Amino acid sequence: MLSICRFCQARLHDTFIDLGLSPLCEKFVTPAQLAEPDRYYPLHAWICRACLLVQLDALVAPEELFGEYAYFSSYSDSWVAHAKNYCAHIVSRLDLKRGSRVVEIASNDGYLLQHLLGRGFDVIGVEPAANVADVARARGVPTETRFFGRETAAYLREQYGPADLLVGNNVLAHVPDLNDFVAGMAALLADTGTITMEFPHLLQLIEQGQFDTIYHEHFSYFSLLTAERVFAAHGLRVIDVEELPTHGGSLRIYASHSTTGGRASQRLIALRERERAGGYDRLEGYSGFSARAEAVKRGLVEFLVRAKAEGKRVAGYGAPGKGNTLLNYCGIGPALLPYTVDRSPYKQGLYTPGTRVPIHHPDRIAETRPDYVLILPWNLKDEIVKQLAYVREWGGQCVVPIPSLQVVE
Repeated sequence: MLSICRFCQARLHDTFIDLGLSPLCEKFVTPAQLAEPDRYYPLHAWICRACLLVQLDALVAPEELFGEYAYFSSYSDSWVAHAKNYCAHIVSRLDLKRGSRVVEIASNDGYLLQHLLGRGFDVIGVEPAANVADVARARGVPTETRFFGRETAAYLREQYGPADLLVGNNVLAHVPDLNDFVAGMAALLADTGTITMEFPHLLQLIEQGQFDTIYHEHFSYFSLLTAERVFAAHGLRVIDVEELPTHGGSLRIYASHSTTGGRASQRLIALRERERAGGYDRLEGYSGFSARAEAVKRGLVEFLVRAKAEGKRVAGYGAPGKGNTLLNYCGIGPALLPYTVDRSPYKQGLYTPGTRVPIHHPDRIAETRPDYVLILPWNLKDEIVKQLAYVREWGGQCVVPIPSLQVVE
């Protein structure tokens, strides 16, 4: 399918990676739906030769993807700690005062804004998934159930006033109308306000072979250079960047209105140069990614087939979106992975989309004592390996599939 770049509207001719057909990664299957077929969509990532934005076609409406959502941020201890540390850091860095208005876009279940409640800040969450927004409101976080863009920005500014701090963690990739979203941020931001955005770094995705982070809910994938280009088109200037370990390697950019001045930090300049040196400022730098994905697929399938042949028992840990991309691309179902577990009660008792792997409570691991536990949210490896330390009691081991198969000793 020939597409149009969602940022610069150039024609798309170049494939970044084609992962075939895959179901929506957060559309878990209920027991009553097991006899019904899954709906599959092309999972084909393109790269724009004009602006170098890596992107998927917007084949599914945001309302279908995010109207009800299965991901609750608070079920990851390390992610909640990350948010708490961010709040302490940003309050100090920006010298936020009582009454400062903080708006978080895609605020999920209040995992971040809860740390600013009761400190005198005017906090507002914006979350399109009604089931998740209800959880946030139940813990006292004021939340608007809306998709963000120009229209929502105008509404928020009229109802609450401009934002002194505008936060977005892992939302930029989820936006089909990228220009509307970034223009909305510019419209809501106070004249001297600051935006912080966190998103997975395309450089790390490529260099670590993280193809499983590509799924239909992630419409776009950003290098620093392309993110700066997108923000600049809407009167916003990136002034600083931090490299984070989250989600396999993320960026946190700091941006302000271009009219407020502000010089680029040294680490921003250094990362720009690193991306250019790696070839990410030209089309040729993005070639060869498909071969990395195929190598991961071969390694994982061969390991699971061998384990089964040797009579070893295997279980999964987690049912994240990336795990569902991995399982579907590799063709791994209950024959090779009899079950997985997840801490979220919302997912327990359901089945993974496409592959129909049953999802249980984490206690299932202690009950069945598998020889190997395949960690599907590999970005949380350290946290999960600690949680699973007890599997060593019967000689069990954890396995991580990305960037290549690793049995954790």
